[in-house]
Amino acid sequence: MQNLDLSKIKKVFFVGIGGIGISAIARMMFLEGKEVSGSDMAENELTHELRDLGLHITIDQSFELIPKDTDLIVYTIAIPHYDVNLFNQIKDSGILYKSYPEMLGIVTADKYTIAVAGTHGKTTTTAMIAKILIDAGLDPTVVVGSLLKDYKSNLVVGLGKYFVVEACEYKRSFLNIKPKLAVITNIEEDHLDYYKDLDDIKNAFNQFTSQSENVISDYSKYLEKVPKLSVPGVHNRKNAAAALAVSDFLKIDLGLAQKSLSEFSGTWRRLEKRGQTKDGTIVYDDYAHHPTEIMASIEALREIYPQGGDGAKRITIVFQPHLYSRTKALFNDFAKSFKGVDDIILLPIYFAREEKDESVSSGKLVEAICKDGDKAIAFTDFELAENYLKSVSFGKNDVFVTMGAGEAYKVADQVFKFV
Repeated sequence: MQNLDLSKIKKVFFVGIGGIGISAIARMMFLEGKEVSGSDMAENELTHELRDLGLHITIDQSFELIPKDTDLIVYTIAIPHYDVNLFNQIKDSGILYKSYPEMLGIVTADKYTIAVAGTHGKTTTTAMIAKILIDAGLDPTVVVGSLLKDYKSNLVVGLGKYFVVEACEYKRSFLNIKPKLAVITNIEEDHLDYYKDLDDIKNAFNQFTSQSENVISDYSKYLEKVPKLSVPGVHNRKNAAAALAVSDFLKIDLGLAQKSLSEFSGTWRRLEKRGQTKDGTIVYDDYAHHPTEIMASIEALREIYPQGGDGAKRITIVFQPHLYSRTKALFNDFAKSFKGVDDIILLPIYFAREEKDESVSSGKLVEAICKDGDKAIAFTDFELAENYLKSVSFGKNDVFVTMGAGEAYKVADQVFKFV
């Protein structure tokens, strides 16, 4: 690994700057007074916000976009996979370069780092821990894989000793971090385009915990101490229990931590209530992209909107599967994960870093969902799905949810007008 003295770095270029994690590091570097620019393949909310801060961002991807006097290139870990030529040019450029996970390891190295890892719940748990520490006056720095609602940012820069960070297991990225305190929310099969099987995943987590000074992975005794939350679902109570375990470890007053959690309003795209239409339809957006997460979100929705009885709500979910490899590996689980939903609309698979795989599709998944007794329909593109949904009569008895780690949320913008 190349040596890096951040104090000598003046000019940084970020490849894939619109990513939820890497954009936080870009923001951090900019706030430290460095000259920051970057590129990405598409505009999103994060690129808009970075531009508003004053960063120069180009929507394109090529080595020629990187200024020759750049001191450091930071790249998303997807680059070596889907643009080998660009990655080779970066390696051969003579400019210092680091991946986003490597940078996360560097910026957390001299802090009291609290790293939250796990297959599910790490974003919300990270945000909950961050809120408790902020409310306790500990002034932490926070990097989270979403936007904190109170800050409208994926980064909070604090002056205290604590650095709270979401640690992703994909490609063993979290092994770049050596935390003072590691939190493991849960472990399940995922990212099977990289990991061989569950044992391989467990081995990575074992390695992560072995390089952590302290580890919290059993937080069950804190469940009974979780206050009434404003975010629904058993999964969020478990997230809150993990956050309470951390606050107890740090000797934060229990009453203060409970009050903080009771006021927690959630994060961007985690079963986020986007608003209501003039006809009374309630619209949510959710990042769930794994069968376990889908089931947890549906359970949480039915906690708010029970089935049967007066005023029962019809729930429609528009889901975009994320990656051919995940859809294929967990196909049977996906087929059974939509119980409790009235109508299921599937968009084409969001393949991101992968080549197309004709052996799996949203159409085939719909066949399996219907065979299992649920009502689903697939569309081959967004426009067809949007036109169909515009023909459906939605009203005050409807809850409409866009779901997935891709771009399903865009459908609601085309179909509804919010009041």
